[in-house]
Amino acid sequence: MSALGDFLRHWAAYRRFGRLPRTQRRLVLYAESGQDWHHFRPIVEHLTGVLGLTLCYVSSDPDDPGLHRNDARILPFCIGKGLVRIWFFQFLQADVLLTQMLDLGNLDLKRSIHPVHYVYMFHSLISTHMADHAGSYDHYDTILCAGPHQAREIRRREELHGLPAKRLIPHGYHRIEQLMAEQREPPPVCGDGDIHVLLAPSWGEQTILNVCGLELTSTLLDAGFRVTLRPHFQTRWQTPEVIDRIMARHGDNPRLRLVEQMGESDSLYDSHVMITEWSGAGQDYGMGLGKPVLFIDLPPKSRNSTWQELGIEPFESLVREKLGALLPPSRLAEAPAVIRRLVREPEAFRQHVAALRRDWIHNLGRSGPAGAEAVAGIAAELAAGAGIPAAGR
Repeated sequence: MSALGDFLRHWAAYRRFGRLPRTQRRLVLYAESGQDWHHFRPIVEHLTGVLGLTLCYVSSDPDDPGLHRNDARILPFCIGKGLVRIWFFQFLQADVLLTQMLDLGNLDLKRSIHPVHYVYMFHSLISTHMADHAGSYDHYDTILCAGPHQAREIRRREELHGLPAKRLIPHGYHRIEQLMAEQREPPPVCGDGDIHVLLAPSWGEQTILNVCGLELTSTLLDAGFRVTLRPHFQTRWQTPEVIDRIMARHGDNPRLRLVEQMGESDSLYDSHVMITEWSGAGQDYGMGLGKPVLFIDLPPKSRNSTWQELGIEPFESLVREKLGALLPPSRLAEAPAVIRRLVREPEAFRQHVAALRRDWIHNLGRSGPAGAEAVAGIAAELAAGAGIPAAGR
Protein backbone atom coordinates (compact mmCIF):
# COMPACT_ATOMS: atom_id res chain seq x y z
CA MET A 1 0.00 0.00 0.00
CA SER A 2 1.38 3.44 -0.96
CA ALA A 3 1.80 6.25 1.56
CA LEU A 4 -1.13 8.04 -0.03
CA GLY A 5 -3.23 4.89 0.14
CA ASP A 6 -2.39 4.47 3.83
CA PHE A 7 -3.30 8.08 4.55
CA LEU A 8 -6.64 7.80 2.78
CA ARG A 9 -7.48 4.58 4.61
CA HIS A 10 -6.60 6.11 7.99
CA TRP A 11 -8.49 9.30 7.17
CA ALA A 12 -11.56 7.26 6.25
CA ALA A 13 -11.36 5.48 9.64
CA TYR A 14 -11.05 8.84 11.39
CA ARG A 15 -14.09 10.21 9.55
CA ARG A 16 -16.04 7.07 10.38
CA PHE A 17 -15.13 7.54 14.04
CA GLY A 18 -16.26 11.17 13.90
CA ARG A 19 -19.63 10.23 12.41
CA LEU A 20 -20.50 7.99 15.34
CA PRO A 21 -23.18 9.36 17.65
CA ARG A 22 -21.54 11.09 20.61
CA THR A 23 -23.07 8.46 22.91
CA GLN A 24 -20.91 5.80 21.21
CA ARG A 25 -17.70 7.81 21.57
CA ARG A 26 -17.67 8.15 25.34
CA LEU A 27 -15.23 5.32 26.07
CA VAL A 28 -12.18 5.10 23.77
CA LEU A 29 -9.10 2.89 23.99
CA TYR A 30 -5.99 3.83 22.02
CA ALA A 31 -3.22 1.32 21.23
CA GLU A 32 0.13 2.24 19.66
CA SER A 33 0.74 -1.32 18.44
CA GLY A 34 -0.70 -4.81 18.50
CA GLN A 35 1.48 -5.58 21.52
CA ASP A 36 -0.84 -3.42 23.62
CA TRP A 37 -3.70 -5.86 23.09
CA HIS A 38 -2.16 -8.45 25.43
CA HIS A 39 -2.50 -5.94 28.27
CA PHE A 40 -5.81 -4.42 27.17
CA ARG A 41 -7.62 -7.70 26.58
CA PRO A 42 -8.71 -8.53 30.17
CA ILE A 43 -10.07 -5.01 30.63
CA VAL A 44 -11.83 -4.97 27.26
CA GLU A 45 -13.43 -8.36 27.83
CA HIS A 46 -14.76 -7.31 31.24
CA LEU A 47 -16.02 -3.96 29.93
CA THR A 48 -17.86 -5.47 26.97
CA GLY A 49 -18.84 -8.75 28.63
CA VAL A 50 -19.68 -8.50 32.30
CA LEU A 51 -20.36 -4.74 32.26
CA GLY A 52 -22.06 -4.74 28.84
CA LEU A 53 -20.43 -1.53 27.61
CA THR A 54 -19.61 -0.48 24.07
CA LEU A 55 -16.21 1.05 23.36
CA CYS A 56 -14.17 2.40 20.48
CA TYR A 57 -10.89 0.57 19.95
CA VAL A 58 -8.49 2.85 18.09
CA SER A 59 -5.08 1.56 17.03
CA SER A 60 -2.11 2.64 14.92
CA ASP A 61 -1.35 -0.96 13.93
CA PRO A 62 -3.49 -2.61 11.22
CA ASP A 63 -2.52 -6.03 12.58
CA ASP A 64 -3.61 -5.22 16.14
CA PRO A 65 -5.78 -8.17 17.31
CA GLY A 66 -8.06 -5.67 19.05
CA LEU A 67 -9.17 -4.39 15.65
CA HIS A 68 -10.27 -7.82 14.50
CA ARG A 69 -12.58 -9.00 17.26
CA ASN A 70 -15.95 -10.35 16.26
CA ASP A 71 -17.76 -8.33 18.92
CA ALA A 72 -20.47 -5.78 18.22
CA ARG A 73 -19.50 -3.90 21.38
CA ILE A 74 -15.95 -3.21 20.10
CA LEU A 75 -15.95 -0.54 17.37
CA PRO A 76 -12.55 -0.73 15.58
CA PHE A 77 -10.62 2.12 13.92
CA CYS A 78 -7.06 2.07 12.52
CA ILE A 79 -5.61 5.60 12.27
CA GLY A 80 -1.91 4.89 11.61
CA LYS A 81 0.99 6.84 13.10
CA GLY A 82 1.09 9.96 10.97
CA LEU A 83 -0.92 13.13 10.50
CA VAL A 84 -4.29 11.44 11.03
CA ARG A 85 -3.23 10.32 14.51
CA ILE A 86 -2.12 13.84 15.42
CA TRP A 87 -5.46 15.17 14.21
CA PHE A 88 -7.34 12.47 16.11
CA PHE A 89 -5.70 13.41 19.41
CA GLN A 90 -5.98 17.15 18.88
CA PHE A 91 -9.72 17.13 18.24
CA LEU A 92 -10.91 14.03 20.10
CA GLN A 93 -14.43 14.25 21.50
CA ALA A 94 -14.93 11.53 24.10
CA ASP A 95 -15.48 11.18 27.82
CA VAL A 96 -12.59 8.80 28.58
CA LEU A 97 -9.47 7.80 26.67
CA LEU A 98 -7.60 4.77 28.08
CA THR A 99 -4.09 4.22 26.74
CA GLN A 100 -0.68 2.70 27.43
CA MET A 101 1.04 5.47 25.47
CA LEU A 102 3.64 7.48 27.36
CA ASP A 103 4.34 11.20 27.14
CA LEU A 104 0.91 12.53 26.30
CA GLY A 105 1.26 16.28 25.80
CA ASN A 106 5.07 16.18 25.68
CA LEU A 107 5.69 15.25 22.05
CA ASP A 108 3.46 15.49 18.97
CA LEU A 109 0.33 13.96 20.55
CA LYS A 110 -1.43 16.52 22.73
CA ARG A 111 -4.52 16.58 24.89
CA SER A 112 -7.66 17.36 22.94
CA ILE A 113 -9.02 20.88 22.70
CA HIS A 114 -12.25 19.30 23.97
CA PRO A 115 -12.76 17.98 27.54
CA VAL A 116 -11.46 14.39 27.73
CA HIS A 117 -10.48 12.39 30.82
CA TYR A 118 -7.16 10.64 30.08
CA VAL A 119 -6.37 7.33 31.80
CA TYR A 120 -2.92 5.74 31.60
CA MET A 121 -2.44 2.03 32.21
CA PHE A 122 0.98 0.54 33.00
CA HIS A 123 2.16 -2.44 30.97
CA SER A 124 5.11 -3.32 33.18
CA LEU A 125 6.18 -3.21 36.82
CA ILE A 126 9.07 -0.80 36.33
CA SER A 127 9.23 2.46 38.21
CA THR A 128 8.05 5.76 36.77
CA HIS A 129 11.11 7.90 37.32
CA MET A 130 14.23 6.34 35.80
CA ALA A 131 13.53 4.49 32.55
CA ASP A 132 10.98 7.07 31.34
CA HIS A 133 11.17 10.81 30.77
CA ALA A 134 10.70 12.95 33.87
CA GLY A 135 7.29 14.24 32.76
CA SER A 136 6.03 11.12 31.03
CA TYR A 137 2.95 10.84 33.28
CA ASP A 138 2.25 14.49 34.06
CA HIS A 139 -0.62 15.08 31.64
CA TYR A 140 -2.93 12.18 32.51
CA ASP A 141 -5.91 12.58 34.80
CA THR A 142 -5.94 9.01 36.17
CA ILE A 143 -3.25 6.35 36.42
CA LEU A 144 -4.00 2.64 36.75
CA CYS A 145 -1.04 1.50 38.87
CA ALA A 146 0.40 -2.00 38.63
CA GLY A 147 1.88 -1.76 42.11
CA PRO A 148 2.12 0.57 45.11
CA HIS A 149 5.61 1.77 44.20
CA GLN A 150 4.31 3.54 41.09
CA ALA A 151 1.73 5.48 43.11
CA ARG A 152 4.40 6.55 45.65
CA GLU A 153 6.66 7.82 42.87
CA ILE A 154 3.93 9.77 41.09
CA ARG A 155 2.78 11.39 44.34
CA ARG A 156 6.35 12.35 45.20
CA ARG A 157 6.85 14.03 41.80
CA GLU A 158 3.57 15.91 42.24
CA GLU A 159 4.77 17.20 45.62
CA LEU A 160 8.18 18.26 44.35
CA HIS A 161 6.88 20.08 41.28
CA GLY A 162 3.52 21.38 42.48
CA LEU A 163 1.57 19.28 39.97
CA PRO A 164 -2.17 18.67 40.22
CA ALA A 165 -2.97 15.45 42.05
CA LYS A 166 -3.98 12.66 39.69
CA ARG A 167 -6.42 9.92 40.56
CA LEU A 168 -4.25 6.86 41.30
CA ILE A 169 -6.11 3.56 41.15
CA PRO A 170 -4.78 0.17 42.31
CA HIS A 171 -5.00 -1.92 39.16
CA GLY A 172 -2.47 -4.78 38.89
CA TYR A 173 -0.50 -6.46 36.14
CA HIS A 174 -2.07 -9.05 33.88
CA ARG A 175 1.20 -10.38 32.43
CA ILE A 176 2.19 -11.83 35.81
CA GLU A 177 -1.23 -13.43 36.19
CA GLN A 178 -0.96 -14.91 32.70
CA LEU A 179 2.47 -16.40 33.35
CA MET A 180 1.30 -17.86 36.66
CA ALA A 181 -1.69 -19.49 34.95
CA GLU A 182 0.31 -20.92 32.05
CA GLN A 183 3.51 -21.97 33.81
CA ARG A 184 4.75 -25.53 33.68
CA GLU A 185 7.60 -27.24 35.44
CA PRO A 186 10.86 -27.35 33.48
CA PRO A 187 12.68 -30.70 33.29
CA PRO A 188 14.42 -31.67 36.56
CA VAL A 189 18.07 -30.73 37.00
CA CYS A 190 20.42 -33.64 37.63
CA GLY A 191 23.59 -32.15 36.19
CA ASP A 192 24.97 -29.19 34.25
CA GLY A 193 23.70 -30.61 30.98
CA ASP A 194 20.13 -30.37 32.27
CA ILE A 195 20.33 -26.67 33.16
CA HIS A 196 18.57 -24.55 30.56
CA VAL A 197 19.59 -20.87 30.60
CA LEU A 198 17.44 -18.24 28.89
CA LEU A 199 19.59 -15.29 27.82
CA ALA A 200 17.06 -12.48 27.31
CA PRO A 201 18.71 -9.05 27.42
CA SER A 202 17.26 -5.67 26.64
CA TRP A 203 18.51 -3.65 23.66
CA GLY A 204 20.90 -0.72 23.39
CA GLU A 205 24.58 0.04 23.56
CA GLN A 206 25.00 -0.70 27.29
CA THR A 207 23.25 -4.07 27.33
CA ILE A 208 24.50 -7.63 27.50
CA LEU A 209 24.81 -8.51 23.82
CA ASN A 210 26.63 -5.30 22.97
CA VAL A 211 28.94 -5.31 25.98
CA CYS A 212 29.71 -8.97 26.69
CA GLY A 213 27.34 -11.18 24.70
CA LEU A 214 29.89 -13.42 23.02
CA GLU A 215 31.97 -13.91 26.18
CA LEU A 216 28.93 -14.74 28.29
CA THR A 217 27.47 -17.16 25.76
CA SER A 218 30.82 -18.92 25.44
CA THR A 219 31.10 -19.19 29.23
CA LEU A 220 27.66 -20.74 29.55
CA LEU A 221 28.19 -23.26 26.75
CA ASP A 222 31.65 -24.19 28.06
CA ALA A 223 29.99 -24.98 31.41
CA GLY A 224 27.79 -27.54 29.65
CA PHE A 225 24.51 -25.60 29.96
CA ARG A 226 21.82 -25.45 27.32
CA VAL A 227 21.32 -21.85 26.20
CA THR A 228 18.43 -20.14 24.46
CA LEU A 229 19.39 -16.73 23.11
CA ARG A 230 16.30 -14.55 22.95
CA PRO A 231 17.38 -11.03 21.91
CA HIS A 232 15.04 -8.07 22.06
CA PHE A 233 13.48 -7.49 18.64
CA GLN A 234 15.07 -4.01 18.52
CA THR A 235 18.52 -5.62 18.59
CA ARG A 236 17.98 -7.18 15.16
CA TRP A 237 17.17 -3.71 13.82
CA GLN A 238 19.72 -1.66 15.73
CA THR A 239 22.82 -3.86 16.16
CA PRO A 240 22.28 -7.17 14.32
CA GLU A 241 26.02 -7.83 14.28
CA VAL A 242 26.04 -8.71 17.99
CA ILE A 243 23.64 -11.59 17.32
CA ASP A 244 25.44 -12.66 14.15
CA ARG A 245 28.78 -12.72 15.97
CA ILE A 246 27.47 -15.22 18.54
CA MET A 247 25.84 -17.41 15.92
CA ALA A 248 28.97 -17.38 13.75
CA ARG A 249 30.97 -18.74 16.69
CA HIS A 250 28.44 -21.13 18.22
CA GLY A 251 25.66 -21.63 15.68
CA ASP A 252 26.65 -25.27 15.13
CA ASN A 253 26.47 -26.09 18.84
CA PRO A 254 23.34 -28.19 19.45
CA ARG A 255 23.07 -26.72 22.98
CA LEU A 256 22.50 -23.20 21.62
CA ARG A 257 19.15 -22.07 20.23
CA LEU A 258 18.30 -18.65 18.79
CA VAL A 259 14.72 -17.41 19.21
CA GLU A 260 13.65 -14.19 17.49
CA GLN A 261 9.89 -14.77 17.34
CA MET A 262 8.18 -12.41 19.78
CA GLY A 263 5.27 -14.75 20.41
CA GLU A 264 7.45 -17.75 21.34
CA SER A 265 6.88 -18.93 24.92
CA ASP A 266 8.44 -22.39 25.27
CA SER A 267 11.80 -20.92 26.24
CA LEU A 268 10.14 -19.07 29.13
CA TYR A 269 8.48 -22.18 30.52
CA ASP A 270 11.20 -24.77 29.81
CA SER A 271 14.21 -22.83 31.09
CA HIS A 272 15.46 -22.90 34.67
CA VAL A 273 17.02 -19.44 34.94
CA MET A 274 17.04 -16.19 32.98
CA ILE A 275 19.96 -13.85 32.41
CA THR A 276 19.23 -10.21 31.66
CA GLU A 277 20.25 -6.75 32.88
CA TRP A 278 17.50 -4.12 33.19
CA SER A 279 14.84 -5.70 31.01
CA GLY A 280 11.32 -5.80 32.43
CA ALA A 281 11.23 -9.38 31.16
CA GLY A 282 13.35 -10.34 34.17
CA GLN A 283 10.70 -9.08 36.55
CA ASP A 284 7.98 -10.91 34.61
CA TYR A 285 9.99 -14.13 34.56
CA GLY A 286 10.94 -14.08 38.23
CA MET A 287 7.61 -12.95 39.66
CA GLY A 288 5.35 -14.65 37.12
CA LEU A 289 7.05 -18.03 36.79
CA GLY A 290 8.75 -18.14 40.17
CA LYS A 291 12.17 -18.87 38.65
CA PRO A 292 15.45 -17.09 39.41
CA VAL A 293 17.10 -14.38 37.35
CA LEU A 294 20.79 -13.53 37.06
CA PHE A 295 21.14 -9.79 36.44
CA ILE A 296 24.36 -8.63 34.81
CA ASP A 297 25.15 -5.31 36.51
CA LEU A 298 25.43 -2.97 33.54
CA PRO A 299 24.55 0.76 33.61
CA PRO A 300 20.80 1.38 33.86
CA LYS A 301 18.78 2.57 30.90
CA SER A 302 17.60 5.99 31.99
CA ARG A 303 15.80 8.72 30.07
CA ASN A 304 15.51 10.93 33.15
CA SER A 305 18.72 12.58 34.33
CA THR A 306 16.98 13.89 37.48
CA TRP A 307 15.45 10.62 38.69
CA GLN A 308 17.36 10.72 41.97
CA GLU A 309 15.48 13.85 43.11
CA LEU A 310 12.57 11.65 44.25
CA GLY A 311 14.78 9.91 46.81
CA ILE A 312 13.17 6.56 45.90
CA GLU A 313 15.13 3.57 44.63
CA PRO A 314 13.54 2.39 41.36
CA PHE A 315 11.72 -0.92 41.54
CA GLU A 316 13.83 -2.41 38.74
CA SER A 317 16.95 -1.73 40.84
CA LEU A 318 15.52 -2.74 44.21
CA VAL A 319 14.11 -6.04 43.04
CA ARG A 320 17.13 -7.47 41.23
CA GLU A 321 18.79 -9.30 44.11
CA LYS A 322 15.38 -10.27 45.50
CA LEU A 323 14.70 -12.16 42.26
CA GLY A 324 18.05 -13.90 42.02
CA ALA A 325 21.57 -12.53 41.91
CA LEU A 326 23.61 -9.61 40.60
CA LEU A 327 26.93 -10.13 38.78
CA PRO A 328 29.35 -7.49 37.47
CA PRO A 329 30.41 -7.96 33.82
CA SER A 330 34.01 -8.17 35.00
CA ARG A 331 33.18 -11.48 36.77
CA LEU A 332 31.40 -13.42 34.02
CA ALA A 333 33.56 -16.46 34.75
CA GLU A 334 31.56 -16.85 37.98
CA ALA A 335 28.22 -17.05 36.14
CA PRO A 336 28.06 -20.89 35.99
CA ALA A 337 28.61 -21.22 39.75
CA VAL A 338 25.99 -18.57 40.49
CA ILE A 339 23.50 -20.30 38.19
CA ARG A 340 24.04 -23.67 39.85
CA ARG A 341 23.31 -22.06 43.21
CA LEU A 342 20.19 -20.27 41.95
CA VAL A 343 18.54 -23.42 40.57
CA ARG A 344 19.37 -25.57 43.60
CA GLU A 345 16.17 -25.04 45.63
CA PRO A 346 13.30 -24.16 43.26
CA GLU A 347 10.49 -24.62 45.81
CA ALA A 348 12.07 -22.28 48.36
CA PHE A 349 12.50 -19.67 45.64
CA ARG A 350 8.83 -19.96 44.59
CA GLN A 351 7.70 -19.33 48.16
CA HIS A 352 9.96 -16.29 48.35
CA VAL A 353 8.51 -14.90 45.12
CA ALA A 354 4.94 -15.43 46.32
CA ALA A 355 5.65 -13.00 49.15
CA LEU A 356 7.11 -10.47 46.71
CA ARG A 357 3.97 -10.61 44.60
CA ARG A 358 1.78 -9.87 47.61
CA ASP A 359 3.88 -6.83 48.49
CA TRP A 360 4.41 -5.34 45.05
CA ILE A 361 1.43 -6.17 42.78
CA HIS A 362 -2.15 -4.94 43.16
CA ASN A 363 -5.23 -7.15 42.73
CA LEU A 364 -3.32 -10.31 41.89
CA GLY A 365 -5.68 -12.58 39.97
CA ARG A 366 -8.27 -9.93 39.17
CA SER A 367 -6.49 -7.04 37.52
CA GLY A 368 -8.77 -7.15 34.47
CA PRO A 369 -12.03 -6.67 36.39
CA ALA A 370 -10.37 -4.11 38.71
CA GLY A 371 -9.17 -2.00 35.78
CA ALA A 372 -12.42 -2.31 33.85
CA GLU A 373 -14.55 -1.35 36.83
CA ALA A 374 -12.35 1.67 37.52
CA VAL A 375 -12.59 2.91 33.94
CA ALA A 376 -16.32 2.23 33.77
CA GLY A 377 -16.75 4.11 37.04
CA ILE A 378 -15.00 7.18 35.65
CA ALA A 379 -17.13 7.05 32.51
CA ALA A 380 -20.28 6.75 34.61
CA GLU A 381 -19.27 9.75 36.76
CA LEU A 382 -18.70 11.88 33.67
CA ALA A 383 -21.94 10.73 32.08
CA ALA A 384 -23.89 11.53 35.24
CA GLY A 385 -22.31 14.95 35.40
CA ALA A 386 -23.37 15.64 31.83
CA GLY A 387 -26.88 14.34 32.43
CA ILE A 388 -26.48 11.55 29.86
CA PRO A 389 -26.67 7.74 30.20
CA ALA A 390 -23.54 5.77 31.14
CA ALA A 391 -21.27 4.99 28.20
CA GLY A 392 -22.51 2.33 25.82
CA ARG A 393 -25.54 1.30 27.80
